[in-house]
Amino acid sequence: MLQPHTLFTGAVRAAIGEDALRSRLSEDVLFADVGEEAVRGLLDFDALDEVLATRPLAPPRLRLHRTGSAVPVERYTEAGEVSREAARVVRPEALYRELREGASLVLDSVDRLHPPVREAADDLMRLVRERAQANLYLIWGDSHGFATHWDDHDTFIVQVAGEKAWQVHGPGSRPHPMKVDSDHSHTPPEGTVWEGVLRPGHVLHVPRGWWHTVTGTGGVSMHLTFGFTRATGVDWARSLVERLYDEEVFRRDLPRFASPDERRKRHDELVRVLSALAEENGVDAFLAERDARFPRRHSYALRWAVEDGRVPEEDTAVEFVPLIAPPVAVEGGKASVTVSGRRYRFPAAAEPVLSVLARDRRLTAGELAERSGAGFDTVAAVLRAFVRHHLVVLR
Repeated sequence: MLQPHTLFTGAVRAAIGEDALRSRLSEDVLFADVGEEAVRGLLDFDALDEVLATRPLAPPRLRLHRTGSAVPVERYTEAGEVSREAARVVRPEALYRELREGASLVLDSVDRLHPPVREAADDLMRLVRERAQANLYLIWGDSHGFATHWDDHDTFIVQVAGEKAWQVHGPGSRPHPMKVDSDHSHTPPEGTVWEGVLRPGHVLHVPRGWWHTVTGTGGVSMHLTFGFTRATGVDWARSLVERLYDEEVFRRDLPRFASPDERRKRHDELVRVLSALAEENGVDAFLAERDARFPRRHSYALRWAVEDGRVPEEDTAVEFVPLIAPPVAVEGGKASVTVSGRRYRFPAAAEPVLSVLARDRRLTAGELAERSGAGFDTVAAVLRAFVRHHLVVLR
């Protein structure tokens, strides 16, 4: 059985093909049948019931939609209290009623609520090198929660239970629309570029801005939508703007009341500095800096990180915390990595340990010592340092 934490880098990549995935990601609709077994451990009704029972979920994080419109929250929640704060609280019997009548349940950021979905989201982030979030969609019957629409982010839809009919119509009248954009009035295209019924184990990739229509098929449907937003030229340009604060000519007032020649000279100087800055800080450098600031998932190992006397043993489980593998630099007898915008320096002996952790991510301390070629005492000392800097968690 393929573990959920390799759903995208393993099953999806194998089903679609490495070359096709690289060339068509965010550019074309992609379909893969990875098999029901590959998604079985992600989320089922027992796990969903537990999440609903133990988490203080209130609108808008948990919400209902029917035929393209939001169901008024008063229909399925009531005034209550969560941690002594006033909040809307879901009424189970009202939620059941709305679902029986064809409403669609949406639960945002389910990856923060259920570990298997979190692992799959982490795995997607390693594949696309962008932040990802997973939302849950649940419906009974043949209705639909949303009208024909487009999303402002790329998506991978993973069907985990039941069936749902999809029509992907393709990009609309404005290619590559954005969440923050100058025009949101674009229209869908004619026809359909992909159509089918998703069943458990089916995975569908829909690029940002591609219009689609989704409807139930009469029974139950539960799917996870993993969304991610890729860096654009606007993001690169915005990073240049942030650097302009270091340039005196850009901090100076514009010469509104100067002569035309003086305004032209200032314009030319601004263009020259901006052009030089763009050359010095190209797209590759921007993407590398973006990777260096990539967030790490918040996992905790309190006793290992706080107590001085705890020493890893060979069967101690080790998990690498950074979501994407940071490059390791060795200079001056030190090994350094940059994670979430912070630079960490360790003795050079840590370099082979870091390299194995970045590649294998989860293993025991004994396996780490064997694969890195470092002695176990060295590995244990390195792990004690890593856990305190939140580079690994130990179990």
